[in-house]
Amino acid sequence: MTSSRDYANPYWCGFALGLVLLSTYALAGRGLGASGAFASAASGLVAAAAPGVAGSNGYFAGYLGERWLVFEMLGLLLGGLASAWLSGRFRLSIRRGPAVGARTRLAAAVAGGSMMGVGAMLARGCTSGQALTGGALLSAGSWLFVSAVFLAGFAAAQLAGRLWR
Repeated sequence: MTSSRDYANPYWCGFALGLVLLSTYALAGRGLGASGAFASAASGLVAAAAPGVAGSNGYFAGYLGERWLVFEMLGLLLGGLASAWLSGRFRLSIRRGPAVGARTRLAAAVAGGSMMGVGAMLARGCTSGQALTGGALLSAGSWLFVSAVFLAGFAAAQLAGRLWR
């Protein structure tokens, strides 16, 4: 699939992402993370329907004051849409290899996303929270997590690469 413009320079994007992370610490006193947004939204819905249940449930109560996560995810979605539109890449399509049907590709995407969500809960943070925030704080667990993600990604790429040929 061709596009009308080249991709952005990854080094400048990495530098900009570092500035975003620095600004979140300076302005909000916390780093970046995405996996808690779903739990925060769920806790808000439960609190609206049954405030007593949300307040007495340890899981939901822990996310009741974390509304900023939902706004972070909305900003991520709107920023991604704006970037695609401004670069001339905005189109509704399913990217897949010639040997894979659309249903198989969507099922694989849902399965992969679900595994990432479960992994984020087990790792006590998503890839953005662990890699960006934890890595910036020089957390040994986060650096171990990032190493494991890269190793697993290389292994999975070898296994799934044939689907894209």
